[in-house]
Amino acid sequence: MPPPPVGDLPLNDVTERERMWRRWPGDDWAAFDALPPAIRRRLHVHAYDAWTVNALKLWRCFRRQTGSSARAERRLLRYLDECEALEREAFAAAYARATGCALPHDAARASVLRDG
Repeated sequence: MPPPPVGDLPLNDVTERERMWRRWPGDDWAAFDALPPAIRRRLHVHAYDAWTVNALKLWRCFRRQTGSSARAERRLLRYLDECEALEREAFAAAYARATGCALPHDAARASVLRDG
């Protein structure tokens, strides 16, 4: 069962994300602004809503673990790519269960459309 809509807005996210991840509360715009430019660019072209508060928490954690902003940045970029792939696989599997067909983008072997 999907989560309830936020305020009066209808729920527009039909992916499997809510079942896969925990979304941390916070100010998405402030979190986005606090991230390095390369991470912000990657989140901008992510196939789904990137949940910037989660990304900021990960950025801070990786920076503490690696002791280097550059290494933390590379690690977070790789992690975001892995998460996006997992989300796309989960969505494709749910689509196949619901329709009995492959996700059209996968059936056509299309790549993720990216801005820029």
